[in-house]
Amino acid sequence: MFIKNKYHLSYCTNIHPGQDWESTFSSIKEHVPGIKKSVSPDSPFGLGLRLSNKASEELALGNHMTEFMNWLQEEEVYIFTMNGFPYGNFHNERVKDDVHTPDWTTKERLTYTQRLFEQLAALLPKGINGGISTSPISYKHWFASEREKDIALKKGAKHMVQIAIQLYELEQRTGTYLHLDIEPEPDGFLENTEEVLSFYSDYLIPIAQQELSRTLDKDASQLEELVKRYITICYDICHFSLAYEHPSETFAKFKEAGIQVGKIQVSAALKILFTGKNREEVWKVLEKFNEPVYLHQVTEKIGERVKTYNDLPIVLEAKKEVDELRAHYHVPIFLERFGALDSTQDQILDTLDYLKKDSLTEHLEIETYTWDVLPEGLKENLSHSIVREIEWLKAHI
Repeated sequence: MFIKNKYHLSYCTNIHPGQDWESTFSSIKEHVPGIKKSVSPDSPFGLGLRLSNKASEELALGNHMTEFMNWLQEEEVYIFTMNGFPYGNFHNERVKDDVHTPDWTTKERLTYTQRLFEQLAALLPKGINGGISTSPISYKHWFASEREKDIALKKGAKHMVQIAIQLYELEQRTGTYLHLDIEPEPDGFLENTEEVLSFYSDYLIPIAQQELSRTLDKDASQLEELVKRYITICYDICHFSLAYEHPSETFAKFKEAGIQVGKIQVSAALKILFTGKNREEVWKVLEKFNEPVYLHQVTEKIGERVKTYNDLPIVLEAKKEVDELRAHYHVPIFLERFGALDSTQDQILDTLDYLKKDSLTEHLEIETYTWDVLPEGLKENLSHSIVREIEWLKAHI
């Protein structure tokens, strides 16, 4: 929906199962009309669409796209953003680090993203911009050396430059502005502000200047401006809270570097605080969040450095003496506490406070995809939970 003449606000349909187009469309038809009726009964309702590669391929077949566009029009629903991070199935089976597969070093990731942009361009209402969030190049633990990582970053940057060319040509031809929103997360190649800045300065911009100068009559500064227009950042609040970075500091550094925020994903992580007396209870409650589907990286701040443990079981087994940990587990944004555990809801509120003085982006997307694997006591009716999150966010903007 469009809120206060400033934001397109919705939730991401990666919450729903959607291995292929049939299951994706069925889930949308089952949940979205009721959610719209609750939160946006008298105006069009925006939606963050997640398509797996298979669903995207099937949407392009036959009259599926026409049927979907007709349904959107009838229901007064519109698509303004997509989640292009998970390529394959995202529910009811092990995902873990496979969420990065295939990564940006591969032709498969490039082809998938190019197709998603073609589909978003067809679905996007006239007069608004659209974005697709994506993997932060690759997963750090797949690479044994800095040289291997360097090669992967160069390949990923070259493929993203091809996306920039696609989006530049699309805008020149149609006037429609679309952007690729890179989504940093723990143990991704990009997981904090400094790594984002380094990727742009050391890889993306120089490679774009080299590649684009062959086909575009523009100087180096114009090519830098072009790539920064089409390759932007998805600021996932949960992920940046795991880096122990305050939103205002991150946004100031992005602004100084000329890096745009294409989308803000509104999400909360687990904040695990130990006071001494509650240590045993905290570990007991945290055990309930240990599940086998998603990767739940855990971070600890040690001085000025952030240490990342690549999954929750590692931390649960060690039970180190620490004051605070944060876990990559998307929890309901409307709850500040979960028994003995807290959330990083304060990071959401700080982000919203910042947006009052600098809107950064028109796109706000709630992304709590863990409803199926939440501990008992946090699970509620799915549509009701989505409505509750949207209403909480609307009330705090």
